[in-house]
Amino acid sequence: MEYRLAIIGGTGVYDPQLLTEVEQLEVVTRYGTALLTQGVYQGERVVFLARHGKEHGTPPHLVNYRANIAALVKLGVQRVIATAAVGSLNESMPPGSMVLLHQFLDFTKGREATFFTGGEAGVVHTDFTEPYCPELNDILLQAASAAGLQLLQGGVYVCTEGPRFETPAEIKMFKQLGGDLVGMTNVPEVVLAREAGICYSTVAMCTNFAAGISPTVLSHQEVLDVMSNNVEKVQTLLAEAILRLPQKRNCSCHSLGHKILL
Repeated sequence: MEYRLAIIGGTGVYDPQLLTEVEQLEVVTRYGTALLTQGVYQGERVVFLARHGKEHGTPPHLVNYRANIAALVKLGVQRVIATAAVGSLNESMPPGSMVLLHQFLDFTKGREATFFTGGEAGVVHTDFTEPYCPELNDILLQAASAAGLQLLQGGVYVCTEGPRFETPAEIKMFKQLGGDLVGMTNVPEVVLAREAGICYSTVAMCTNFAAGISPTVLSHQEVLDVMSNNVEKVQTLLAEAILRLPQKRNCSCHSLGHKILL
């Protein structure tokens, strides 16, 4: 069975509330085991994966990104819509806003960031001119318009190692480099999806202004509170997007990907 869509839920999005006929899945890969949920929305079978686990038990730097994406490949998933809680560096992307990612800056340090590590896996250099699937981004924009939701475009996501928050000096540097949003999870997730030929888009939810911009000390509870207040908007957007998925992909994501070892 192939799935046209998987949803990866970030902080605050732990439960596939829009799905019925829910069934838990455990998928074993050479990189580890991934725990997923499958269900149905309006006749469409969808896979859901809670990035940090249902109880937010896994910090961002220890998420097994390779096992998660490899599991989606084993299930025949074609597309991924991911959600992510982010801090904002851009005053035009205030807390509470949803932003569609366009580019990323990678400042991670110690993660397994590729399927292609030489030897049996081979050495592959993958194109990232457009890191996020343009067709899937268009579908999300159409879905937002139909639902009466504001979805901002053009977000440049800065991925840090975490789990600490960033310093004001780091935020100042990221802003000077062109960053709009800062988070801890989008890389290597977006990289691995492209390597595997999966269409991938991320809807970022701004939960706060970053350090040095925010007038208050940052806390994880603040992130959870804002996400709790806005998760309904994310669910509405996802529901509208599912209804608009074409049967056939009309982008280059699949051709840019490669066969990975599972």
